[in-house]
Amino acid sequence: MKKLNRVLSLSAAAALALSLTACSGGTSGTADTPAADNTSASTGGSGDTYTVAVIKQMDHASLDEIADAIAARLDEIAAENGITIQYEVTSGQGDQTVLRQLADQAIADGVDAIIPIATTAAQVAAVSAEESQTPVVFAAISYPETADLTGIDYVTGTSDALDTNLILDMMLAQNPELQSVGLLYSLSEPNSEVPIADAKAYLDEKGIAYTEATANTNDEVIAAASSLIADGVDAVFTPTDNIIMAAELAIYEDFINAGIPHYTGADSFVRNGAFATCGVNYTDLGAQTADLAYRAMTEGMDSLEDYYQVAGGLITVNSETAEALGIDTSVFDSMGEVAAVTTTEE
Repeated sequence: MKKLNRVLSLSAAAALALSLTACSGGTSGTADTPAADNTSASTGGSGDTYTVAVIKQMDHASLDEIADAIAARLDEIAAENGITIQYEVTSGQGDQTVLRQLADQAIADGVDAIIPIATTAAQVAAVSAEESQTPVVFAAISYPETADLTGIDYVTGTSDALDTNLILDMMLAQNPELQSVGLLYSLSEPNSEVPIADAKAYLDEKGIAYTEATANTNDEVIAAASSLIADGVDAVFTPTDNIIMAAELAIYEDFINAGIPHYTGADSFVRNGAFATCGVNYTDLGAQTADLAYRAMTEGMDSLEDYYQVAGGLITVNSETAEALGIDTSVFDSMGEVAAVTTTEE
């Protein structure tokens, strides 16, 4: 496998059966992922049977949305090709030991592919599959190189890397007098490392002060958000950080009450009350990951790149949050297409 990441245009994606888009709306997945041993079947075709283990790092809106999209697309693939695809969706509940147990069990069960969702789940699955060389097709790894998930013959997947500068451009477009930004993230999330460094570089260049607040548990996220409010920051930025995402419903109203817009790395944050993003549509990403897993199972890994970066340019804003903050979101109209969503407490 070539050690290369590829940002695919829509035309290239069609050739690969991966219609890549990003930053768009789409419905959020629910917390109730498909039950164990789901089967998709269709008459005709080859009649082959494939088994897939889908392993979420934890339960929250983004990862649930991806898992639901993967399951739905596997159903479609089975129907389109006249095959059977059996899949099980499980969650490691944010516990690395549980993730290892799930991945090891999938290998012991002889699955044809593992689809780990989020960075730690992917790292654990790659270790579990080293001996068997079972295809590992990860979903939503922002920076696979940083996570040491490149250059491995049996590993590929989809990346949701951010355009951090564009999100901060949005922040300045909304508030040209911006003086202080809060950076809210988890030190345990590899997805946050690069965008936080990019954000610091951007803010330093603009002469804008920033305050960092880190957290690794739900309670710590609430405390970190409170500290940023107490510091009087003008806005808050969070990348595609699973720890913060899992706690968004617990903090978004506090930011609104303090008059602080929360800019984030994915539309699932925005659906849970954050103000705005230009991140990845996880329903699309999940479907694309399922397509890639099917290719890995049927064509082999040799033709696949280290990963495929989902790209796009649709800005997503929460209209309820914008109204509560008194922000006119038309300020973003010149920056790209704007989609409005409302808060869904899932």
